[in-house]
Amino acid sequence: MKNQRLASFVLASSLLASAAQAIDLIAIGTISGTYEDFATETAFPLENGAAGNTLGGIGSGLAYAGGTTFLALPDRGPNAISYNPLLDDTASYIPRFHTLNLSLAPTVDPVTGLPFTLTPMLSRTTLLSSPSPLVYGTGAGLGNQIDGVTPIGSGVPILNSVDHTNYFTGRSDNFDASKPSTNSKNARLDPEGIRISNDGQSVFISDEYGPFVYEFNRSTGKRVRTFNLPANLAITNLSPQSAVEIAGNKVGRVTNKGMEGLAVTPDGKTLVGIMQANLEQDKKKSLRIVTIDVKSGTTHEYAYLLTDGSGVSEIVAINDHQFLIDERDGSGLGDTPKLTDVASPAAVKKLFVIDLTGAKDVTSIAGPNADLSNYAVSKTLFLDFVAKLTAAGINAYLIPSKIEGVAFGPDVTINGETKHTLYISNDNDFLATVADPFKSPGDSTRGKIANPNQIYVFAFTDAELPGFVPQKIKPQHDDDHGRDCRD
Repeated sequence: MKNQRLASFVLASSLLASAAQAIDLIAIGTISGTYEDFATETAFPLENGAAGNTLGGIGSGLAYAGGTTFLALPDRGPNAISYNPLLDDTASYIPRFHTLNLSLAPTVDPVTGLPFTLTPMLSRTTLLSSPSPLVYGTGAGLGNQIDGVTPIGSGVPILNSVDHTNYFTGRSDNFDASKPSTNSKNARLDPEGIRISNDGQSVFISDEYGPFVYEFNRSTGKRVRTFNLPANLAITNLSPQSAVEIAGNKVGRVTNKGMEGLAVTPDGKTLVGIMQANLEQDKKKSLRIVTIDVKSGTTHEYAYLLTDGSGVSEIVAINDHQFLIDERDGSGLGDTPKLTDVASPAAVKKLFVIDLTGAKDVTSIAGPNADLSNYAVSKTLFLDFVAKLTAAGINAYLIPSKIEGVAFGPDVTINGETKHTLYISNDNDFLATVADPFKSPGDSTRGKIANPNQIYVFAFTDAELPGFVPQKIKPQHDDDHGRDCRD
């Protein structure tokens, strides 16, 4: 049986390799970085001067919720504005997820010329909170806000006292220094992956700070469960500065490179997270995949070898044992927030198929410099994102640098044939504009260009991704009428 399954996987891998370039780009949707979201109660300026309800970064995570409904996840907030290095420029932005209606119509897009038109509509914004008290920083010794005069103050969101609610925030000092980074009472949260339960009532979110995997009530945004992750992922010396954290720990996740991606198997029984980079105790490029049994909470770890990109941004389930993993570099549109930055064209944004069947549990393998490559799952290229977009006439300098959200969507009909869809989104770092990548830092005429959140839709058949099983999600009462988010 084992040899038969291996032979089947080898055959499937060869089919994927030959079909990788047969996947079609059918639509592109954009969401302007100048918009605000529906959490108007958070609109007051943050410590860095940015509006607290800026509609940005929403492609950090993307989840399909059935029909034309998707959930989009921003990360810890607008921290690309330099104002306080003692806090890594983070602010008390309240993490949230957005409900989007992504209408895909079989009409030629007049802007892109692609065969489908994707119209994003914002339906709802849901703030994330805890039913029990959280630990916030005091702000002592951390200097001033953007005006250079007003003290930073505590990391408690203003909205806490208004709503009598314990909101999470993206501020890096909101932790208990006496506990490991996986202390669930920490208020700091850097959401990076989002998936939905089969009953449609819960969302699962992974984070980089802990790392954490939490379950939230989809309607209220309140945390209902914390999954206990393996102890080897945690750090013990915490700091609001990433460089200090990295230097102060030899075991655990690397700061800002925690659990970047999250998947849920189609049967809804297993969550699968992946670290963006190697743990402190592991050899570089040796990444860990963590599976979580939703019912029991039991975890296992498996190895993934980073080969093409500088890190992994997402994982999504094909079935109960195969997954797509997104490797990327940091080059492309968005890597020039300042006029003095040098632009670089996107080079590596690739999706690989992996299979956990027969993989060895590496939980007990410890460093220092543990080499997990001998246990790494096999991988096969499914989609070269940059190659697809450049073939469609999109300049590599205009391909987003942070391709981070990946989700399967509804089926479409093309020339009488039913095809599956794959949606890919970017994190624009809450930057509505960035320096023109086609002009050099020394050019006096260099200005800024739009840097929207973008969603790319690809179509594929069963032959191109054998074994694909869509997740069946119970429909919820979602508002289908939202605000048009097109540029």
